[in-house]
Amino acid sequence: MNLQTALNNFQAEFKEKVPAEAAATMERAANELLQEFEARNLIKIGDIAPDFTLADAVGNKISLKERLTKGAVILTFYRGGWCPYCNLELRAYQQLLPEIERLGASLIAVSPQTPDASLSTAEKNDLEFDVLSDVDLTAARTYGLVFELSQELKALYQQWGIDLPKNNGNNEWKLPVPGTFVIDQNGRIAASYINTDYTKRLEPKEAIAALQKLSHAAAV
Repeated sequence: MNLQTALNNFQAEFKEKVPAEAAATMERAANELLQEFEARNLIKIGDIAPDFTLADAVGNKISLKERLTKGAVILTFYRGGWCPYCNLELRAYQQLLPEIERLGASLIAVSPQTPDASLSTAEKNDLEFDVLSDVDLTAARTYGLVFELSQELKALYQQWGIDLPKNNGNNEWKLPVPGTFVIDQNGRIAASYINTDYTKRLEPKEAIAALQKLSHAAAV
C-alpha cells in the first residue's frame, strides 16, 4: 500500500466519525488556508534551500549544511506526533530508509514540537532518522510554511484535546503546512511538494525517484 492510499483510508474512517459541524469548520479553515497560500511566493525547484540548525530528540544540534556534506537530503516538515497523517508519513519514510541511505542520502523530519515531544514521536514510530524540533518555527518560516490557526479551528482542536502550545513549548497556535523537499549536495531544491491539505503528502517513492535522478546525474 502506498502512503496516499493509507492516508485516504484513514481520512474516510475519520469522516464517518466527525460531527457535521466540526467537518464544516475544518472545510472553511482549509479553504481559507488554500487562498492564503495561493498568494504566497513559495520555495520552488532550483532555489537554494535555507540552512538551519535545530535540536534533535535528545538535544543534539543538527544542521542542514552539515548533513549535505554527506549527501543529498530529503527534508520533510510535519505538524506533530499528535497528527495521525504525519505519523503515517513518518512510518512510510522509515520503511524506505535503507533505500534512501543506499543512495547516499539522509532524511530529516522537522516539526514545531519540543524535543521531548519529538522523542515520543520517534519512539512511537520506531524512527531511525533525524527528528528535529523547530520550536519557534524559524526554519519553517524560512521555507514559507507557517500559518496561524483560525479561532474556529483553535476551539475545535482544544475540544479534541490537541494542545499546540504545550506540544510546541510556546504560546502560539501556529503550524507549518506539510512540505517535503529533496535537496542536492549543493543545497539546491531538486524536488518540492507543499500542500495546504494535510491529508495529502508527497509519496516517499517520488522523493526516492528524485534522489535516483541526482545519483544518475552525478555518475554521468
